[in-house]
Amino acid sequence: MKKEFAVIGLGRFGGSICRALSEEGMEVMAMDVIEEKVNEFSSIASHAVVGDSTDESVLKSIGIRNFDHVIVAIGDNIQASILTTLILKELGVKHITVKAQNDYHEKVLNKIGADQIVHPERDMGKRIAHSIMSNNVLDYLELSDEHSIVEIVASQRLDGHTLISLDIRAKFGINIVAFKRGKDIIVSPQATEVIRKGDILIVIGADVDIDRFEKTMIGE
Repeated sequence: MKKEFAVIGLGRFGGSICRALSEEGMEVMAMDVIEEKVNEFSSIASHAVVGDSTDESVLKSIGIRNFDHVIVAIGDNIQASILTTLILKELGVKHITVKAQNDYHEKVLNKIGADQIVHPERDMGKRIAHSIMSNNVLDYLELSDEHSIVEIVASQRLDGHTLISLDIRAKFGINIVAFKRGKDIIVSPQATEVIRKGDILIVIGADVDIDRFEKTMIGE
Protein backbone atom coordinates (compact mmCIF):
# COMPACT_ATOMS: atom_id res chain seq x y z
CA MET A 1 0.00 0.00 0.00
CA LYS A 2 1.13 3.54 -0.74
CA LYS A 3 2.00 5.77 2.18
CA GLU A 4 -0.25 8.77 2.68
CA PHE A 5 1.34 12.15 3.37
CA ALA A 6 -0.05 15.50 4.49
CA VAL A 7 1.87 18.72 3.84
CA ILE A 8 0.79 21.67 5.99
CA GLY A 9 2.05 25.01 4.66
CA LEU A 10 2.48 25.49 0.92
CA GLY A 11 5.28 28.04 0.72
CA ARG A 12 8.47 27.40 -1.26
CA PHE A 13 9.61 24.57 1.03
CA GLY A 14 6.25 22.87 1.57
CA GLY A 15 5.42 23.27 -2.09
CA SER A 16 8.64 21.54 -3.17
CA ILE A 17 7.93 18.63 -0.80
CA CYS A 18 4.38 18.35 -2.11
CA ARG A 19 5.49 18.38 -5.75
CA ALA A 20 8.30 15.86 -5.22
CA LEU A 21 6.07 13.39 -3.38
CA SER A 22 3.27 13.78 -5.93
CA GLU A 23 5.70 13.24 -8.82
CA GLU A 24 6.71 9.95 -7.20
CA GLY A 25 3.08 8.84 -7.21
CA MET A 26 2.46 9.26 -3.48
CA GLU A 27 -0.93 10.13 -2.00
CA VAL A 28 -0.54 13.72 -0.76
CA MET A 29 -2.94 16.07 0.96
CA ALA A 30 -1.88 19.73 0.67
CA MET A 31 -3.13 22.21 3.28
CA ASP A 32 -2.74 25.96 3.87
CA VAL A 33 -4.72 28.83 5.36
CA ILE A 34 -4.36 30.83 2.14
CA GLU A 35 -6.85 29.78 -0.52
CA GLU A 36 -4.70 30.95 -3.45
CA LYS A 37 -1.88 28.62 -2.44
CA VAL A 38 -4.26 25.71 -2.02
CA ASN A 39 -5.73 26.35 -5.47
CA GLU A 40 -2.23 26.24 -6.93
CA PHE A 41 -1.77 22.68 -5.68
CA SER A 42 -5.29 21.41 -6.36
CA SER A 43 -4.10 19.78 -9.59
CA ILE A 44 -0.82 18.53 -8.11
CA ALA A 45 -1.74 16.94 -4.79
CA SER A 46 -4.28 14.14 -4.32
CA HIS A 47 -6.32 16.49 -2.11
CA ALA A 48 -6.00 20.21 -1.39
CA VAL A 49 -7.62 21.76 1.68
CA VAL A 50 -8.00 25.32 2.98
CA GLY A 51 -7.79 25.25 6.76
CA ASP A 52 -6.17 26.50 9.95
CA SER A 53 -3.86 23.80 11.31
CA THR A 54 -3.83 25.41 14.77
CA ASP A 55 -7.51 24.51 15.12
CA GLU A 56 -7.74 20.98 16.50
CA SER A 57 -11.29 20.52 15.21
CA VAL A 58 -10.13 21.28 11.65
CA LEU A 59 -7.37 18.66 11.83
CA LYS A 60 -9.79 16.12 13.26
CA SER A 61 -12.32 16.81 10.53
CA ILE A 62 -9.85 15.96 7.76
CA GLY A 63 -8.76 12.77 9.55
CA ILE A 64 -5.18 13.91 10.06
CA ARG A 65 -4.37 11.02 12.40
CA ASN A 66 -4.91 8.56 9.54
CA PHE A 67 -1.95 9.89 7.55
CA ASP A 68 1.30 7.95 7.74
CA HIS A 69 3.44 11.09 7.76
CA VAL A 70 2.66 14.77 8.25
CA ILE A 71 5.09 17.49 7.17
CA VAL A 72 4.64 20.84 8.96
CA ALA A 73 6.14 23.36 6.54
CA ILE A 74 4.61 26.55 7.96
CA GLY A 75 6.57 29.66 7.00
CA ASP A 76 7.50 32.47 9.36
CA ASN A 77 4.81 31.88 11.98
CA ILE A 78 6.80 29.95 14.60
CA GLN A 79 3.88 29.98 17.04
CA ALA A 80 1.58 28.32 14.49
CA SER A 81 4.27 25.76 13.67
CA ILE A 82 4.73 24.81 17.34
CA LEU A 83 1.01 24.68 18.09
CA THR A 84 0.30 22.59 15.00
CA THR A 85 3.05 20.13 15.95
CA LEU A 86 1.72 19.88 19.49
CA ILE A 87 -1.82 19.15 18.28
CA LEU A 88 -0.55 16.53 15.83
CA LYS A 89 1.32 14.78 18.64
CA GLU A 90 -1.74 14.83 20.89
CA LEU A 91 -3.87 13.39 18.08
CA GLY A 92 -1.43 10.50 17.71
CA VAL A 93 -0.02 11.17 14.24
CA LYS A 94 2.49 8.41 13.43
CA HIS A 95 5.38 10.51 12.12
CA ILE A 96 5.83 14.29 12.08
CA THR A 97 8.51 16.22 10.18
CA VAL A 98 8.71 19.95 10.94
CA LYS A 99 10.50 22.85 9.28
CA ALA A 100 12.52 24.84 11.83
CA GLN A 101 13.21 28.53 11.43
CA ASN A 102 16.16 28.69 13.82
CA ASP A 103 17.95 26.83 16.63
CA TYR A 104 15.49 28.03 19.30
CA HIS A 105 12.56 26.78 17.23
CA GLU A 106 14.31 23.43 16.83
CA LYS A 107 14.83 23.11 20.60
CA VAL A 108 11.11 23.66 21.24
CA LEU A 109 10.14 21.18 18.52
CA ASN A 110 12.44 18.58 20.06
CA LYS A 111 10.85 19.08 23.47
CA ILE A 112 7.31 18.61 22.18
CA GLY A 113 8.21 15.45 20.30
CA ALA A 114 8.70 16.23 16.60
CA ASP A 115 10.06 13.07 14.96
CA GLN A 116 12.23 14.84 12.39
CA ILE A 117 13.31 18.48 12.22
CA VAL A 118 14.69 20.03 9.05
CA HIS A 119 16.27 23.33 8.09
CA PRO A 120 15.44 24.29 4.49
CA GLU A 121 18.70 26.25 4.24
CA ARG A 122 20.58 22.99 4.60
CA ASP A 123 18.11 20.44 3.24
CA MET A 124 16.44 20.70 -0.12
CA GLY A 125 12.84 19.63 -0.41
CA LYS A 126 13.68 16.88 -2.89
CA ARG A 127 16.26 15.32 -0.54
CA ILE A 128 13.79 15.19 2.33
CA ALA A 129 11.06 13.78 0.10
CA HIS A 130 13.31 10.87 -0.84
CA SER A 131 14.24 10.15 2.77
CA ILE A 132 10.65 10.06 4.03
CA MET A 133 9.17 8.21 1.07
CA SER A 134 10.84 4.91 1.89
CA ASN A 135 11.91 3.21 5.10
CA ASN A 136 14.86 1.80 3.14
CA VAL A 137 16.36 5.12 2.00
CA LEU A 138 18.32 6.68 4.86
CA ASP A 139 19.89 9.61 3.07
CA TYR A 140 19.93 11.20 -0.35
CA LEU A 141 22.52 13.57 -1.84
CA GLU A 142 21.84 15.14 -5.20
CA LEU A 143 25.01 15.30 -7.35
CA SER A 144 23.29 16.80 -10.39
CA ASP A 145 19.81 17.03 -11.87
CA GLU A 146 19.99 13.34 -12.79
CA HIS A 147 22.58 11.67 -10.52
CA SER A 148 22.70 11.04 -6.77
CA ILE A 149 24.37 9.18 -3.92
CA VAL A 150 21.88 7.29 -1.77
CA GLU A 151 22.12 5.28 1.46
CA ILE A 152 19.81 2.26 1.18
CA VAL A 153 19.15 -0.44 3.78
CA ALA A 154 19.62 -3.94 2.36
CA SER A 155 16.40 -5.97 2.44
CA GLN A 156 15.81 -9.69 2.90
CA ARG A 157 15.98 -10.11 -0.89
CA LEU A 158 19.67 -9.21 -0.86
CA ASP A 159 20.62 -11.20 2.24
CA GLY A 160 23.33 -13.79 1.54
CA HIS A 161 24.00 -12.67 -2.03
CA THR A 162 27.34 -11.41 -3.34
CA LEU A 163 27.82 -8.40 -5.59
CA ILE A 164 28.95 -10.65 -8.42
CA SER A 165 25.90 -12.92 -8.15
CA LEU A 166 23.54 -9.94 -8.18
CA ASP A 167 25.39 -8.30 -11.11
CA ILE A 168 23.96 -4.95 -9.99
CA ARG A 169 26.17 -2.78 -12.19
CA ALA A 170 25.20 -4.62 -15.39
CA LYS A 171 21.50 -4.95 -14.54
CA PHE A 172 20.86 -1.50 -13.08
CA GLY A 173 23.77 0.69 -14.19
CA ILE A 174 24.60 1.72 -10.61
CA ASN A 175 27.59 1.17 -8.34
CA ILE A 176 27.71 0.14 -4.68
CA VAL A 177 30.78 2.07 -3.53
CA ALA A 178 30.68 1.11 0.15
CA PHE A 179 28.84 -0.84 2.88
CA LYS A 180 28.13 0.13 6.44
CA ARG A 181 27.74 -2.88 8.73
CA GLY A 182 27.36 -1.85 12.35
CA LYS A 183 30.46 0.21 13.15
CA ASP A 184 32.41 -1.20 10.20
CA ILE A 185 32.67 0.54 6.82
CA ILE A 186 33.71 -1.47 3.78
CA VAL A 187 34.95 0.86 1.03
CA SER A 188 35.17 -0.39 -2.58
CA PRO A 189 33.81 -3.84 -1.66
CA GLN A 190 35.06 -6.89 -3.53
CA ALA A 191 32.75 -8.65 -5.97
CA THR A 192 32.71 -11.64 -3.61
CA GLU A 193 31.54 -9.54 -0.65
CA VAL A 194 28.35 -11.01 0.85
CA ILE A 195 25.48 -8.60 1.59
CA ARG A 196 23.58 -9.05 4.84
CA LYS A 197 20.07 -7.84 5.62
CA GLY A 198 20.37 -4.48 7.40
CA ASP A 199 23.65 -3.51 5.72
CA ILE A 200 23.63 0.13 4.61
CA LEU A 201 24.57 0.28 0.93
CA ILE A 202 26.14 3.48 -0.42
CA VAL A 203 24.86 3.60 -3.99
CA ILE A 204 25.82 6.04 -6.74
CA GLY A 205 24.18 6.38 -10.14
CA ALA A 206 21.44 7.95 -12.20
CA ASP A 207 18.24 8.69 -10.29
CA VAL A 208 16.13 6.53 -12.62
CA ASP A 209 18.49 3.57 -12.18
CA ILE A 210 18.64 3.93 -8.39
CA ASP A 211 14.85 4.12 -8.26
CA ARG A 212 14.56 0.99 -10.41
CA PHE A 213 17.05 -0.86 -8.18
CA GLU A 214 15.17 0.14 -5.01
CA LYS A 215 11.78 -0.91 -6.36
CA THR A 216 13.08 -4.19 -7.82
CA MET A 217 15.57 -5.37 -5.20
CA ILE A 218 14.81 -3.47 -2.00
CA GLY A 219 11.06 -3.04 -1.72
CA GLU A 220 9.61 -5.47 0.80
